[in-house]
Amino acid sequence: MIYLDYQATTPLAPETREAMLRWLGGPESDTFGNPHSPHRMGRMAAAAVETARERVAALLPPNGRLIFTSGATEAINTVIQGTPGDVITFATEHAAVLDCQRVVEAQGRRFTVLPVTPDGRADLGALEAALTPETGLVAVMAINNEIGVRNPLAPVVEIARRVGARVLVDAVQAYGKVPVEVAADYIAISAHKCHGPKGIGALWIGPDAPPLAPLMLGGGQEGGLRSGTLSPALAAGFGAAAQTAQEGLSEQMFHVEHLWNIARAAFAEWDLNGSAMDRWHGNLNIRKDGLDVARLMSDCRQIMFSAGSACASGSGRPSHVLRALGLTDAEAKSSIRIGFGRYTTAQDIETAAAAILSGAKEQGL
Repeated sequence: MIYLDYQATTPLAPETREAMLRWLGGPESDTFGNPHSPHRMGRMAAAAVETARERVAALLPPNGRLIFTSGATEAINTVIQGTPGDVITFATEHAAVLDCQRVVEAQGRRFTVLPVTPDGRADLGALEAALTPETGLVAVMAINNEIGVRNPLAPVVEIARRVGARVLVDAVQAYGKVPVEVAADYIAISAHKCHGPKGIGALWIGPDAPPLAPLMLGGGQEGGLRSGTLSPALAAGFGAAAQTAQEGLSEQMFHVEHLWNIARAAFAEWDLNGSAMDRWHGNLNIRKDGLDVARLMSDCRQIMFSAGSACASGSGRPSHVLRALGLTDAEAKSSIRIGFGRYTTAQDIETAAAAILSGAKEQGL
């Protein structure tokens, strides 16, 4: 099989697996302690968690505070539900943001979803027009998970600051792939999108950000913001994935650029969804009018690619991201997403492209 669905999840790095194994201790080991216990085994586990915290934070702006969560969805919900004032976001955001609308409005706050430009970037003019003194939070993606488009984060932050609004950046698709240097108040990330384990993410909180109301209550862990016993194994795995990403960042970016050039050439006759310039080149979202994507995926069973976001797969609905670009339902449903990264080879891209093009040709396209 050839795996080309890196936006949905990434393969576990060998360094990640090795780091985790030590903390999956059996009854005769000394590495299964609760990191919140005061005895020696607890302190050992706590030290592993703190080492991981430092490694994960090293890829984020300095002087912030890092809170481990179950994933980026929890981190995003914590900020949106715990920040006062109205919320503004954009039509191409992840469901973790957009589906908070009902909860925010139930709290008596306004939730505004703004359009994006035809190439998929946040519409800065619409943001300027929508801001009011009551705006408390602007939520924006760094890199879109479906089309790979990069948002103009610095201008978004500058505009939001004019009314004193805070900024939440969903950096899930950016973390470990490109530098995350935006001067936001909150940054949400997830380990399994950067060769770490599933089930753990983090919320970075800027040094000037106001306190958040906790989403989960209980033992008061993570500075009282996120109750629940931490998994040293998951934390250690996240830390190892972050350290590996940091050490190989430039090499990975060069590798992905090389793969992008091969993929773009192979699909030169297909239409690209989203900006060709302002995007992460590990995401190729393309369409061919009239393509039966379900049939194509059946014909290409050994190629793991996507018909859209994994979070909405099986719904039968056209992608809300592609619809926000102005595509028709038919155009959106004739689109596929090919995602690649660290462990993808040039041969993988060439073999997969040949199979996909052959499948499209069998459909008369």
